[in-house]
Amino acid sequence: MPTNSKFRREPLDKAVADVRLAVRQSLAGSVREGEAVLVALSGGPDSLALAAATAFEAPKQGIRAGAVIVDHGLQDGSADVAARAAHQARALALEPVMVIRVGVDGRGGPEAAARTARYAAFDSALTDTGASALLLGHTLDDQAETVLLGLARGSGSGSLMGMAPVSGRYLRPLLGVRRAATHDACAAEGLEPWTDPHNSDPSYTRVRVRQNVLPVLETELGPGIAEALARTAEQLREDTEAFDAMIDEFIEEICEPAEAGIAVSVSALAANPPALRHRIIRMVAASEFGQSLSRSHTLAIAALVTDWKGQGPIDVPGFTVTRNGGRLEFSARQPTVG
Repeated sequence: MPTNSKFRREPLDKAVADVRLAVRQSLAGSVREGEAVLVALSGGPDSLALAAATAFEAPKQGIRAGAVIVDHGLQDGSADVAARAAHQARALALEPVMVIRVGVDGRGGPEAAARTARYAAFDSALTDTGASALLLGHTLDDQAETVLLGLARGSGSGSLMGMAPVSGRYLRPLLGVRRAATHDACAAEGLEPWTDPHNSDPSYTRVRVRQNVLPVLETELGPGIAEALARTAEQLREDTEAFDAMIDEFIEEICEPAEAGIAVSVSALAANPPALRHRIIRMVAASEFGQSLSRSHTLAIAALVTDWKGQGPIDVPGFTVTRNGGRLEFSARQPTVG
């Protein structure tokens, strides 16, 4: 019997299906029925495809979905771009739709300052709306670029792990989706994304990685480089999270309170391999003093264990480390007066 074309459903575009599946899995793993989420929407193809997929998937799981648009005011016409993104969000039936204008002071460089202001706005939006999570549109390509930048800086496993799919209240559903798929999804759904001129400005290191470095790697080493870098980040994250969990238990055994800080057993540090010893030192610095140690500072502190010749205290940003008998004492540095 012939099928009535009137009732025949057109096949779902693959890119749309891929983005929706990524969002569906992310929401199912992190958000409960009856809760609300926000989508960070710039109006670009990544965030617009994410917003459309969230608007489709969230109600199916009993989740309310809204959007937050941050206007940094760094480009001419930024208010118009934000207003257009808000209009697109409302057309997708997202509610509430918030537009937040932020000031960027430039400290630490324009990119870092904009990021700090943006995440402060996200935190404020989450608090104001009571949403349990905020979805970010970072893609597999963004992850690959992040790993390459971390590799170039030589900043260790923390950078090579890239971005986490779940980081507190922040979700990144699209880390397994290529950037091209978000463009295709927008086209398939009749959405018109905004093109950020900063994304093609070679004065930004990330843009040079995107436009020059990754294409050369693809040409010289073969296709699939971005996927390989993203897989590396995922595997390293799994290893690091397991390692950190074991170290947390170990630290409780070898640490004890000390005046203005914490003391760690020298013999316990000396009995373990450098990778573990260095990681313990970095974790103490981060957890007790909120400091991220450089490689040189980590090695200088470790030398109080492995190359002890009676040297004095090691001063690093935020704290001082002294060897006192069988203990390594981490103490907060006193502020300089005058």
